[in-house]
Amino acid sequence: MIAYISGKIRKKKQLSVIVDAGAGISYEVMMPAAVIKGIDKAVGEDGNITITTYHYYQMDPSKAVPVLVGFLNEIEKEFFEHFISVSGVGPKAACRALVRPFSMIASAIDSGDIATLKTMPGIGEQKAREIIAKLQGKVGKFGLIQDASSEDLTELKEDIKDEAVNLLVQLQYKRNEARDMVDLAIKRNPKASNCEEILNEVYKGSKVRLNIK
Repeated sequence: MIAYISGKIRKKKQLSVIVDAGAGISYEVMMPAAVIKGIDKAVGEDGNITITTYHYYQMDPSKAVPVLVGFLNEIEKEFFEHFISVSGVGPKAACRALVRPFSMIASAIDSGDIATLKTMPGIGEQKAREIIAKLQGKVGKFGLIQDASSEDLTELKEDIKDEAVNLLVQLQYKRNEARDMVDLAIKRNPKASNCEEILNEVYKGSKVRLNIK
């Protein structure tokens, strides 16, 4: 089994990288989007990088295809192995789903935050519940991974704000009005971390306004 690959990154795709390992050999390594975001910082001064790999065989009807999934360290790989232990979550599905920093996902699992898990591609409410049922209480240490940059958090916050605004528009509010309502809700509750919490705060604010009138 291939445990590590060292070399130069020749190409980055949406969910994989091509690594030139020397001797005329290049490997395509699948990577969750959350890992690819931090890959440039892991490149050494000599332009080389060492990737920790999870090596498995994808079983097709007539053949077994070797596939590598890459990480920047062993702790990321360990979290990935926990994540794919959930029934119905294979390595490819996990790579597509893990778009947020692993620390953020681990914290959501540990706190039972279904709304945050549902923001991950391919993860609906039922699958989010299954992930929590399987992993809650087992992934706390991964919440300590220092991978959640301010850029990641800002991007997540904007995604959640847009989701809340779009839901209010569907409820017949004008878009400008909906955006103002969401901004006020976040000012009142800066700790709101998902769409549901923001909309609950919007509702509380609307009740206050009605009582004042």
